[in-house]
Amino acid sequence: MLIGVPKEIKNHEYRVGLTPAGARELSSRGHQVLVERDAGAGIGLANEAYEAAGARIVEAATEVYGRADMVIKVKEPQPAECAMLRPGQVLYAYLHLAPDPEQARALLASGCTAIAYETVTDGRGGLPLLAPMSEVAGRMSIQAGAHALEKAQGGAGVLLGGVPGVKPAEVMVIGAGTVGLNAARMAIGLGARVTVLDRSLDRLKYIDELYGNRLATIHSSHDAIAERLPHTDLVIGAVLVPGAAAPRLVTRTQLKLMRPGSVLVDVAIDQGGCFETSRPTTHQDPTYEVDGIVHYCVANMPGGVARTSTFALTNATLPYALALADKGATQALLDDPNLRNGLNVHAGKLTYRAVAQALGLPFTPASEALAQ
Repeated sequence: MLIGVPKEIKNHEYRVGLTPAGARELSSRGHQVLVERDAGAGIGLANEAYEAAGARIVEAATEVYGRADMVIKVKEPQPAECAMLRPGQVLYAYLHLAPDPEQARALLASGCTAIAYETVTDGRGGLPLLAPMSEVAGRMSIQAGAHALEKAQGGAGVLLGGVPGVKPAEVMVIGAGTVGLNAARMAIGLGARVTVLDRSLDRLKYIDELYGNRLATIHSSHDAIAERLPHTDLVIGAVLVPGAAAPRLVTRTQLKLMRPGSVLVDVAIDQGGCFETSRPTTHQDPTYEVDGIVHYCVANMPGGVARTSTFALTNATLPYALALADKGATQALLDDPNLRNGLNVHAGKLTYRAVAQALGLPFTPASEALAQ
């Protein structure tokens, strides 16, 4: 198979879909790898390293998309990239289609086979290709929130861990999954007072067993969130419904409950955001203010630590890429139900139910679409 790796073009996105080590693995199995020039340069992965691993460097994305049987990316394709996709071509990347009808329509029109990292599952019901970036984003959310709380950034001028004689900041983490657990870990490490909310009592029990009295756990409800907002300096939105649009958990009206200069960090922004006032931002312009509350809603948060993120992501994605290349996409998808859960679009059909429901479009089961 001919595998193509384009340079990412989203704002301040320096991650790359394949490392030289991954290129070597594919090349050693007889596959050809095309890498757009400088695709990894932003994180110190030189063109020469890819060439030494058996890949070929090409000058333009048009050649990558024009020749590759499978395109391996990180972020969702931008409109110009969608226009280069073709029928039968495999796209393997994060997609986050539920809040993005424009991208969904473009992928459907292209006729490609689009496999979303964020909906591939494992035998335990987890999301193994989303987990590495959730770990990064959870940890970064506290780092970003602490910075946004500084007065020069529009925040209240609160130090997350406080100092002797001055109380630390109050952090509320909504969602106790991978993002929430990693956010709580970082906030505790910085000395903040942490409260974690989730609807799963089993998950709250697990976190309580991990951290004991170093944090508080509360069963999540609209009332519980509203009750905590007046006392909270930093809110981390860490909810996830796989493949679907994120639920809205804090309304604009509820912003009035918060102290001026408090901060909301919406890690669910890729799935539409979990705060009513959320809108995607970039690393270049990461925050904005609504009713005196600072919002941080960067849609590619792990891109801020692109080198760490690239290696963490490709550790997880490479085994599936090898299966797709070795067997061909259709056979690999038919053989592995967990990989098949990642299929969102195939030959003009939406094959992930939650995405189809969010967009109000017809749904075709993946196995049925692949059989046609």
